Amino acid sequence: RRPYLVVRSVGVLADTHGYLDPQVLELFVGVSHIIHAGDVMDPRVLRKLEKVAPITVVAGNLDEPKVMGDLPREVAAEVDGVRFVVGHKPKRLLKRIVRGKLSLADFDLVVWGHEHIPSATWIDGVLHLNPGTASSPEEEDDGPTVAVVEKTSTGLSVRFFPLAPRPARRGGAAGVRRRPKTRQIGRAGEMNT
Repeated sequence: RRPYLVVRSVGVLADTHGYLDPQVLELFVGVSHIIHAGDVMDPRVLRKLEKVAPITVVAGNLDEPKVMGDLPREVAAEVDGVRFVVGHKPKRLLKRIVRGKLSLADFDLVVWGHEHIPSATWIDGVLHLNPGTASSPEEEDDGPTVAVVEKTSTGLSVRFFPLAPRPARRGGAAGVRRRPKTRQIGRAGEMNT
């Protein structure tokens, strides 16, 4: 039996809070697209990511228009056959789905940020993904993470990648953070660690 073929991959991150770990750029080399689920807070983050791949970005609750410009709150798009919708706050996205303003039948992937907790859940054949926070700005956050979604001949799968703790800011100390294990979740939702 032949192993499944990776057709395309999409880098997914959220909550960079003005800081982009250089490791993210290395992890995303070769992705065909990047999705940023908001709380960018510094346009330089987007400029760095755009050098790796085209990017879809939405505004987070901390993205001020005078700094970030007029970012959309939500984007629905298709990239390399992966139909996705992205927004910053999961509550808003789920409310729009429940009210029929968005249909899960139109998507393969639903992405959000805001919670700073990496998660991947399959609901009715749709992958619901929070990549976690790429910067872990709050002391109680788990370690920073990003995700890569792969489209294969058998469907979508996602891998989470831990990042190094964010360096201390001037005048402050870096917190000690746990680093989550890299884990992969396949099409049926099984988790490999």
